[in-house]
Amino acid sequence: MSDIKVHAEGGVMTITLNRLERKNSITSAMYGMLADAIHAAQEDANVRVAVLQGHETVFSAGNDIGDFLNQPPAGKDSPVFRFLHGIATFPKPLLAAVCGPAVGVGTTMLFHCDLVYAGDNAAFSMPFVNLGLCPEAASSLLVPQMFGYHRGAEALLLGEPFMAEAALEVGLVNRVLPPTEASNFAQAQAKKLAAKPLSSLVETKRLMKKGQQPQVLQQMQDEGESFRRLLQEPAAKEAFTAFMEKRKPDFSKL
Repeated sequence: MSDIKVHAEGGVMTITLNRLERKNSITSAMYGMLADAIHAAQEDANVRVAVLQGHETVFSAGNDIGDFLNQPPAGKDSPVFRFLHGIATFPKPLLAAVCGPAVGVGTTMLFHCDLVYAGDNAAFSMPFVNLGLCPEAASSLLVPQMFGYHRGAEALLLGEPFMAEAALEVGLVNRVLPPTEASNFAQAQAKKLAAKPLSSLVETKRLMKKGQQPQVLQQMQDEGESFRRLLQEPAAKEAFTAFMEKRKPDFSKL
């Protein structure tokens, strides 16, 4: 069974993270499939809305660390950046249903969604600094804009989890629901959107995002350069070694 499931019906393409045994951690191959699915949703005239979802117990644990270390992102054409660029420029409505842990990219991808519905068990975190890295997906721009600088700094510098109600308060999610209802609710909202004129949806989204999109794409590029540089530095090497050895990293001399 595929780690990414794609299903289109009634004008709605649903893209499901389907690697539950590894907490939906994302490999390079999965990023490629996600990027391809987003591109297909954009190009298919029969698709009017796309929905990203995981499982009611977990959205995504973020990058698969072993795969990530074996196949680090090498440039803007790497699968992860193709996916992030794809969702950042996706012209149609993009929704997400998020339950359980949403770690790293599991959170940052949501800043590019138009509507996000969370289970009350959702736990969001962006622990890039804790791994000796920097934010990605333009989150260093979008998090302070959405949360306000101080709360954004708390989320990105400390990297600690925050729960669904806190995400609702800062505007990252539209509604908090029981985990068993989040995906169905997102699908119902997607069907409402699919019944509306696509030209109006696309133009409204374009107008809302047009002032910000060049900044977002430039920030992604800047973050990518910093991310790749930091990945080769001692702090990241210590963080990932400690993770693989199941110990606390020691940054005292770094």
